[in-house]
Amino acid sequence: MTTVASIPSPPRGVWEIGPFTLRAYALCILTGIVIATWWTVRRYTARGGAATTVIDCTIAAVPAGIIGGRVYHVITDHDRYFGAGKEWTDAFNITNGGLGIWGAVLFGGLAVWAVLRYKKLPLAPFADAVAPPILLAQAIGRLGNWFNQELYGGESDAPWALEIYRRIDSDGNINNMEGVSDGFVDKLVQPTFLYEMVWNILIVVLLVWADRRFRLGGGRVFMLYVAGYSFGRFFIELLRTDPATTVFGDVRINSVTSGVVFVCAVALFWLTRKRTRETPEEVAGETPVDATEAAEPAEVAVQGETAEVADAVDTEGPAGEASPR
Repeated sequence: MTTVASIPSPPRGVWEIGPFTLRAYALCILTGIVIATWWTVRRYTARGGAATTVIDCTIAAVPAGIIGGRVYHVITDHDRYFGAGKEWTDAFNITNGGLGIWGAVLFGGLAVWAVLRYKKLPLAPFADAVAPPILLAQAIGRLGNWFNQELYGGESDAPWALEIYRRIDSDGNINNMEGVSDGFVDKLVQPTFLYEMVWNILIVVLLVWADRRFRLGGGRVFMLYVAGYSFGRFFIELLRTDPATTVFGDVRINSVTSGVVFVCAVALFWLTRKRTRETPEEVAGETPVDATEAAEPAEVAVQGETAEVADAVDTEGPAGEASPR
């Protein structure tokens, strides 16, 4: 197979620095978290929320998301960890197999809900604020797959085909995940991680535009994020060739999950079409007092004072004399 051009992979994705192991995948995830937190602070405070709320939610959501992502991965790929000849303890090793985005979103979302419930704050405006930053973090995280030479599609001769290098570890064995490239191109494949990365960025732009153009509220930005991401993931997943659990014949389970989630998100987006954006007071957890309700106590007080004066006048009579009985 000959190609006019191709995309090179990094020569390595893991570095040993003394007793420490530095993984590019982890750095990409961490970078995404930092950028997402910073952007969420800007978006949430612009809506009336507090920056400290974002930090608290991040502290709770990150570990919960990692746990949830791993749980989803182990459940959907259980054959890799349980059964004859398998080490079930590998299920706890997140460097072996990675994480599943839907589990991360679910568990992370539950953690955020718990924090906001404790603070007596509404969930919807926070979800709308965090939606574009989350998807941008996912796009950045996909760069980790590039360093790991993983999650790619079938062989291709397209100009954007990805070069998969042969990597050799310190013992001289082929180890494409943790070894170092010797320059030999093993194959050219479709960079499905890049497809998803580009798709995510496009949806981020759509979310920001729609949020500003229509002043979305009530969690509808988050619903649009879920719908947009799952729509693209459904088709991109069908291009991947890495081992995965399949259902209904040869359909990858992540495609099925994406399809179901897409339908649910679109339905919720439609059903909540009458929702409006929350006021800054509502975002901050303050219940605004209606102007007419605020006026009622004052009116009652004035009426009471007027009645007292009238009673006094009736009692004293003209010129302060006692009125006849």
